Amino acid sequence: MLENLIKEYGVLAVFFGAAFEGETAAFLGGIFAHRHLMPYWQVALAACLGSFSADQFFFLSGRYATKWSYVQKLLGSEPVARVTRLLEAHPTGFILAFRFIYGIRTISPVAIGVSSVSMQKFVVLNAVAALIWGVLITAIGFLAGQAVESLLGRLQLHLHLLIVLALVAVLVPISAFFMKRQIAKRSSHPEPQDNELH
Repeated sequence: MLENLIKEYGVLAVFFGAAFEGETAAFLGGIFAHRHLMPYWQVALAACLGSFSADQFFFLSGRYATKWSYVQKLLGSEPVARVTRLLEAHPTGFILAFRFIYGIRTISPVAIGVSSVSMQKFVVLNAVAALIWGVLITAIGFLAGQAVESLLGRLQLHLHLLIVLALVAVLVPISAFFMKRQIAKRSSHPEPQDNELH
């Protein structure tokens, strides 16, 4: 039953999951591709398009919908202030990297939309970053599925998912902790702007 649902709606679920949740949906999509429930190229494409679409929406929200209560609440928060400092110091690098940094993915495109970054520049960099992100995260999921199968054999799907998700539940908070420490250090000591990046 579960496998049939994944085969039928899995690609669509990866698209919306990548848009609204992020890494977990793309990662699971990679596992499902490894289990031959969906073609890998469809999973990767769905993750790329979902990520691109969501971040484009949030960028447009920051640019044209600043009167929305949601946007106003975000813009007044301390995390957005830290994001803005990083964006001002490294505009191109930050746009390419923010979706890889746990905890700031949703607020970053809103902050970029409020900034002076042009629409054309964001669309291009957003597309490049979404492509890299989608392919990378789904590939990691695919390889994780392969690793579990190599170590434990061909498990039932629900056991396979539980083992992989348990590993993710341990690794993600640890990675997020160290990333947040690095962001805090960089935002408190911003480097001079590089005019070549504007």
